[in-house]
Amino acid sequence: MGGHRVRYARQETLIGPKLQEKLFDAHVTCIGAGGLGSPALQYLAAAGIGRITIIDDDHVDESNLHRQVLHNTADVGRPKVESARDALLALNPDVHIEAVHQRLRWPEAMDLIQGQVVLDGSDNFDTRHIVSTACARKGIPHIWAAILGFDAQMSVFWAGHGPLYEDLFPQPPQPGQVPSCAQAGVLGPLVGVMGSAMSMEAIKLITGLGTPLLGTLAYYSSLEQTWDHIPLRSSSTTLNRVLSEPPATQPHAPTITDPAFTDSAFTDSATPLIDVREPHEYALTHIPGAQNVPLSAIKAGALVPNNAVLYCQAGIRSEQAYFLLSERGVTGLRSLRGGIDAWEG
Repeated sequence: MGGHRVRYARQETLIGPKLQEKLFDAHVTCIGAGGLGSPALQYLAAAGIGRITIIDDDHVDESNLHRQVLHNTADVGRPKVESARDALLALNPDVHIEAVHQRLRWPEAMDLIQGQVVLDGSDNFDTRHIVSTACARKGIPHIWAAILGFDAQMSVFWAGHGPLYEDLFPQPPQPGQVPSCAQAGVLGPLVGVMGSAMSMEAIKLITGLGTPLLGTLAYYSSLEQTWDHIPLRSSSTTLNRVLSEPPATQPHAPTITDPAFTDSAFTDSATPLIDVREPHEYALTHIPGAQNVPLSAIKAGALVPNNAVLYCQAGIRSEQAYFLLSERGVTGLRSLRGGIDAWEG
């Protein structure tokens, strides 16, 4: 670090050289290089965190760029971990970056998650529970945040020192109960605020500065520009369950992963193809041969034929439709993974 000491001069003025050395000796794992991961990773690399592991299986999409500021237009189509690694090394060549281009799964997570601190910037409940279980069993604190609309939540979980993620969310919700960013929308500055706050919590945990957000849920309203802090309680029952049982996961619909659709694949097919998006979405674009039975109509009681393939924009609403219809006795249903985005892709 000595040759680049000027880089950290203003920071060392505040925290001192010993704590700066702690940052450079630290290893942080970040799950996700998207909206939350982008600002968090930038500030961690800039601060001189010596080793950063990034785990993400996604690719940069043009629709990401308004909020995932670590990537730029030239990166569209690249794995996010590769784009992130190049951007971070351009920002700070002192840092060692490990790019892991795969989805975090159990039990592989126990090998992949390493270091002193983990940042969970994932966007699905399965991954969040996997991160929590792995961190609890390894004794690593993990920083979690989530965005919904104009609001966001954040906390620090650490087995033996405070509550776990499962104390807040014991089980994942049913598919479709919580809208994704694609459904609900998201503003870039909001994820910027939360990602920056996550990086500050990581620096605090590594250096011992300040008071980590343990045992507290921070709730941020971007429209009111306010923070509320809600106490959380830990439970020995929850801890014992997390330490002894596999991570809780959502039920998932059977899927078609890559059906290699052609434009006429379902036109003369005996397999019904059902578009569960709303009529205005269907009117803009749809897979040829598809019938439009919106999720709103399914919630109101509409049915579809047995053995149908359901699809939506990205695969979230079709899963919700699968469970609603299955409860009413419709059989043989499958969901198109990735929805029309994957088909167009």
